[in-house]
This record gives sequence, C-alpha cells and structure tokens, in this order.
Amino acid sequence: MAGSRAHRLHHRPSHRKGGHSRGSAGRRPTAACGGPRPSARTPAGHALRDVVALSRALFGAPDEVEILRLAMNHVAAAGPYRAEAVYLKVGGDLVPSPRNGQTHASAVSRRVRELAGQDGNVALPGRRWGRALGLRGPAGLIGYLVVTSRSRPTETERYLLAMLVRHTAAALSAAFAHRRQREDARELHRLRAERAILQQQLISVVAELGYERAVHAAMADAAASGGGEDAVTRALHGLTGLPALVEDRFGRLRSWSGPGRPVPYPEPDPVHRDEMLHAVARQAGPARIKDRLITLIRPHGEILGVLSLVDARDEADEHTVLTLEHAAASLAPKLTHMRDLAEVELRLHRELTDDLLAGTDETSAYARSEAVGHDLHRTHYIVVVQWSNRAADDLFAKTVSRAASAVGMRSLLTRRAEYVVLIADGRPHTRALYEALARETGTRSGTIGVSAPCDSVDDIPRRYEEAQRALEVRRHGRERYGTSFFDELGLYRILGPGSDYQELETFVREWLGKLIDYDARHHATLVETLSRYFDCGGNYDETADSLAIHRSTLRYRLQRIRDISGNDLANVEDRLNLQVATRVWKIVLGGSG
Repeated sequence: MAGSRAHRLHHRPSHRKGGHSRGSAGRRPTAACGGPRPSARTPAGHALRDVVALSRALFGAPDEVEILRLAMNHVAAAGPYRAEAVYLKVGGDLVPSPRNGQTHASAVSRRVRELAGQDGNVALPGRRWGRALGLRGPAGLIGYLVVTSRSRPTETERYLLAMLVRHTAAALSAAFAHRRQREDARELHRLRAERAILQQQLISVVAELGYERAVHAAMADAAASGGGEDAVTRALHGLTGLPALVEDRFGRLRSWSGPGRPVPYPEPDPVHRDEMLHAVARQAGPARIKDRLITLIRPHGEILGVLSLVDARDEADEHTVLTLEHAAASLAPKLTHMRDLAEVELRLHRELTDDLLAGTDETSAYARSEAVGHDLHRTHYIVVVQWSNRAADDLFAKTVSRAASAVGMRSLLTRRAEYVVLIADGRPHTRALYEALARETGTRSGTIGVSAPCDSVDDIPRRYEEAQRALEVRRHGRERYGTSFFDELGLYRILGPGSDYQELETFVREWLGKLIDYDARHHATLVETLSRYFDCGGNYDETADSLAIHRSTLRYRLQRIRDISGNDLANVEDRLNLQVATRVWKIVLGGSG
C-alpha cells in the first residue's frame, strides 16, 4: 500500500508556483519504498541522518533485546511517532516485549494476532493513526512493531518509518544469524571435544582389554599349572610387584609370594578377624585395611579364604585392583573343590565316629577307618568339648578339628547336641587342646573331658560315657573351665554311669534331706553354701568370696546348717559323708532334690 501511494506521488504533477507540470526539474524525488527522499538540508534530512545513524547502532547491537530497545526508543527520529509495542515470533507465537505499555496491551496483542502476518491498522484511543508493521527477514515474519501518531504521517515520514522497520528487521535477522553461528560454533566445539573424549576412552578401553586379557591368561596358566595357591600368589606378585598372600577364613597363612613375610606369622585375633571380614564384605570390591589391599574369596557367599596384597606405600591403581580380582576369581574354584573334598571327608569321619560311639562291629570299623586314613588299632581316648559361648554346630566342629590338628592330635570327629566329640589317637596333652581352642574362640570359657584309654572298638561307647562324666565333674567343680581326665577323678569315678542311682538318691536324702527341704521352703541356698565350702577346702575367705557374701553371713549359714542337719562339720566322718553327698547332689543329681 505504501509502495502504491509512493508510486502515485511519483507521477503526480507539481503545483508549486513557477514550476512546470511535467519537466524533470519540477519533479519531486521519490524513494524506492514509495516515499519522497528528503534532502540533507531539510528537517527531514536531519531525520534521515538520525535514522541512518540508528541503523548503524542497530547493526552494532549485541542481541535482539538491545535492537528492539533502540528501535522503540528512536522511532520518533522518523516522525511524530510513538512505539506502543513490539513482538517477536518465538516458536510460532508472538511474544510481547517486557517494554510494551500495559494500558492497551490486551487489545493490541489481539489485533496483532488477527493480522496473521500482514501489516495492518491499529486503533488506540487518543491516537489518530496507528499501524502494526511486520518485521520480516529472509525466513519470513520475525515480529511486529506497533507505532501510533497523533497526526497522520506525511509520505516522507512514512518512508523514514518504513526504512527504520526494514533496518530493524535486517538487524534482527543478522543478530539471529550471528546467534545461530555462535550456537553452531559452540555445538561444533562441544562435539569435537566429545569426540576427543570418546576417542581417548576408546584407546583406554582397548588398552584395558589388552591388559585384562594378559591378566586372565596369566591367572589361567597359574591355575592350570597345578601349583594351587602358591602358583596364583606368584603370578599376582609378578604382575603387581607387591607381596601377595592367601589366608584362610580364620587368618592363618596358606601362601605368601614376595619379600617381607613375617616369621613367625602373627597369630590371628578371632574378634578382630571377624570385624575385618565384615568390613571387607560390605565393600563392592577390594578394601584397604591398614597396609593391605584385601578381597574375599567367596564364590557362593561363604568365605573360603582371603587374598591380599601388601601395599605399604599405597601404590595400587585400578590395574592392581583388576589383577587382584582376577586372582581371587581364579582361586575360587580351587578353594571350592578343596572345601567340597573336606566336607566329604568330614561326613565320612562323622558317620564312622557316630557308629563307633553307638557301638559297631570291629571288622566293619577297621575297614572303614582304613578307608578314611585313620588307624583304629592304636590306643584311643574319647574327648568331649563344650564351650559356653559356642553352639556345637558345624562351624564349631571345624574349629575343634582345626585346633586338634594344630596340636598334633590325629582324630575322628563328630558332634552332638551339646558337645563336639573326638576319638583321638593317643592321650591328649593336659592343656594343649584347651589353649588352642581358647585362642581360636577368643575366650577361655570352655570345658574338655577325656576318657580312660580305649584299646578296642567295643570299649568306645563306655569310654564315651567316661569322657562325658569327666566333663560334667569339671563343669560342676570349683574350676569350671579346663581339661579333666576320667582316670584322675578319684572318688568321682565311682559316681559315674553304672552306679545305683536309687542308692545315690537315698544317700543324698540321708545326709542332705533336711537342708534340701529347708531350701525349698524358704528359697534358701544352704546346700549350695555347704558344697562351695567343701570346694574351697573349708577356707572361710575363699568361700565367702566365691558366694559374694560377707564372712559373718557365711558363719551364720554354716551354723544354721549344723542346727538343721544335726551334723557336726568338725567330725571327720560327718564331714566326709556331707562332702560326698554334696558332690553326688551336684554332679549326679544335677543339684536337684
């Protein structure tokens, strides 16, 4: 429309005085956009220079926000205009600028959207003329500039406004293009950096796979060599340069390769060992414990051993960790096979031991013992073991077996509800097995009973009862913990199995009946006090300490015992019978009435 009007003005004759109607000298200059081109010497020429200067500023603006700000602030340079609003097309929608006025914002926005990309008039109260001018670039509509005026603009003013709109649209297009170029450049830089990272990762993966294949091959060769744990620790030491070792679950050394092996190897602390195992088990991979890098060998959850590297200088890297894990994986099948063999052997031992304790024929017993590698023709002793803080389960049975082997006891082993039972080849040492078990369990609260010597298979069931009797006498004695031998029990040997139980009860009732009845009626402990008094050899101070009572309280109780029982503790016969009665009451009758 502006172009057509400018075309008409271009051919309209001049009516100025003295002019010619058709000569070129009298023709008004026109612009390509349809308006007259103002001379630099006219006020419109000054406006043109302002618009040209604004154009340079627009193309120098850093972004579209600054371009629109300049266009709105300087629209008056083109004529009597006021910029009412500006819109940018974002994602298919026309988004108003925050600089837009709020008075007629909704009406203006509605009108602009109705134009659907075309220029059009905009009516605002108090403004004679208003126009929504499209800002267009090579790709189409960029946005709108809404301009109003209190008077109708002249052709020259329209020309200048059209020039400002075109320059604003061109500056916006250039800004968009520059921004896309910067974004493309940044994306290209990001993609190149990402490609470099991926290439480096690919190189690392290839190198890692090569190293992993080399480690796998070395460990496979070690496992196939038949060298067992020693071959694996040698290969691990060779690959890492660090001393490598294998320990069993309980901390005993099985293999060491490399310098610095402690001699003798430290005795493990069971409590600290369990804490360490739990700490390592909580880790996803190998764990550092002091100067060692440790991993557990547990193919199916059960810990079969511990594989470690001594790394005092903290030199281990991811390759060291990888090698350690491969070594543990190569050891797992070996240790699993050894464990399975041990379990089969243990089961055969238990079955034979159970039959021997229950009674079986000699021919079968000798044949089966020879099959499991044990010589039953030698003199044997039955040993029963009980520990106060350990149930007689498979784990404790393995502990007893390991302790017995450590002290040189060749034996067959089984377990019962309360005891672990060994049929030992030769008389056990008085304290060796007890001390070994105290170290294994971390506590000395255990009792061991040993039978008299057994020279034939038929004697084993009776000797088993003797071992139980020795253990029970020890448990109810003054010193509960330690080892007792049946052939050293003295008088208590006749109180064991085979004695007339009814006669023993009658004997106890005869000497202790009044005291037992008194204790039952008054919830007292006179019989226990008397038993403890005899256990302490009649020593008042020791007896009072063991009962945790005052010496005067002990004297009162002993006097009550004399009064109630009618027996004199100073009389040798009374004293002997009372002491025997308390032992029978405690050991044979279990402290019952």
